[in-house]
Amino acid sequence: MGAHGAGHTRFFDDQVAWLAAACSKTTITQLMRVSWRTVGHIIERVSAEHLAAADPLAGLARIGIDEISYKRGHKYLTVVVDHDSGRLVWAAPGRDKATLRGFFGSLGPERTAALTHVSADGADWIASVVRQKAPQAVLCADPFHVVGWATEALDEVRRQAWRTARAGGQVTARRHGARVIRQSTAGARSLKRARWALWKNPQNLTQNQQAKLAWIAKAEPRLYRAWLLKEGLRLPFQLKGEEGKEALASWLKWAARCRIPEYVKLGKKIRKHLPAINATMDHGLSNGLIESVNTKIRVITRMAFGFHNAAALIGLAMLTLGGLRPDLPGR
Repeated sequence: MGAHGAGHTRFFDDQVAWLAAACSKTTITQLMRVSWRTVGHIIERVSAEHLAAADPLAGLARIGIDEISYKRGHKYLTVVVDHDSGRLVWAAPGRDKATLRGFFGSLGPERTAALTHVSADGADWIASVVRQKAPQAVLCADPFHVVGWATEALDEVRRQAWRTARAGGQVTARRHGARVIRQSTAGARSLKRARWALWKNPQNLTQNQQAKLAWIAKAEPRLYRAWLLKEGLRLPFQLKGEEGKEALASWLKWAARCRIPEYVKLGKKIRKHLPAINATMDHGLSNGLIESVNTKIRVITRMAFGFHNAAALIGLAMLTLGGLRPDLPGR
């Protein structure tokens, strides 16, 4: 017998839901002879039933919180992952304090009090709600995002160097003729194409990118110092513990006296988040797991294109990544 008003048997719904978590869109619609929007309705019903029966929020202690874009036009989901089981346990549209309070409302005061660790990307809206709702939990800043801040600062320094080189070429051209334009703007073009050489880990650089980095060291020493600062910020998270915290303290001194405004500003930002960053080095907790889940959600998002709302997407994510996929009927 099917759910109220569903028009399908429960056997049929479970089979469609099982296929949706395992097969492509075309396979499901052709095999089951239903529209993709109908599949979305079925996923919503089945995932809601299994959520009510399974209670994925039970027994949480260490969680990771992040956001992910699921549609153009600034449409986001807030997602929560259990570090111990590796499963997606909660997701909802939005990326603000009200959305995250909804998670803690679903969790309830007693289970919220049982949380011991929360990892996040350093966003203030996450940190403020966690401190308010779960003050006993250790808040850990994700190392990947902290190094990402340094990469963003480095890219701004690169853009400034490119603008300076480009403007210098134009001024020289007015004074000395068109031939010098080509020579001067060549440096600007090289900087524009240097992004990946500056972004990638040194061990992953191609031979051409290594040559590009060597050129930057000679032609753009300020940009090269910015790259060294970015790479230097990886070391504390590799060392971890007290050694890592000492390395980070040294890095902060280096950033404060580097005379590169973007990194002076970054040093102040890191000091603001220092308790959460130090907690990461003490407890070894990061958002690496949740980033992996987010990558899988992006794949699901492409598959879910055509669903009429976010509920079907979240339902499919919970079936696939939350351990809620029903058994294949008849097996």
